[in-house]
Amino acid sequence: MAKAKKTTAKKAAPKKAAVKKAPAKKTVARKAPAKKPAVKKTATKRKPSAAFMKPLTPSSALAEVVGKAAMPRTEVVKKLWAYIKKNKLQDAKNKRNINPDEKLAAVFGGKKSVNMFQMTKLVSKHLK
Repeated sequence: MAKAKKTTAKKAAPKKAAVKKAPAKKTVARKAPAKKPAVKKTATKRKPSAAFMKPLTPSSALAEVVGKAAMPRTEVVKKLWAYIKKNKLQDAKNKRNINPDEKLAAVFGGKKSVNMFQMTKLVSKHLK
């Protein structure tokens, strides 16, 4: 009698499709850019515009507050603020508003309260 062959059938695994990997990118070490030495900036003062520095003569009403001498517009505004703070004419609640006294009321056209931005506009009418 012939021996019967035992056949064990192994299941063949399905073939997977071969996935090609892209070659890895080579990383190149970059050199950090060289730092430039710090350059010291020389302190230069801005030159004011000639129009602001032109001496102007105040009117008689404005001269009572800032003085009679001709001075640039910037100096007039500085002296006005010094007068306002000295006499405590700023509004307590809204510091932007100025409550003029008799001298300033003549400059401000008799208004009871003037905004600080309106002040420069009103003062410019009193400068020649």
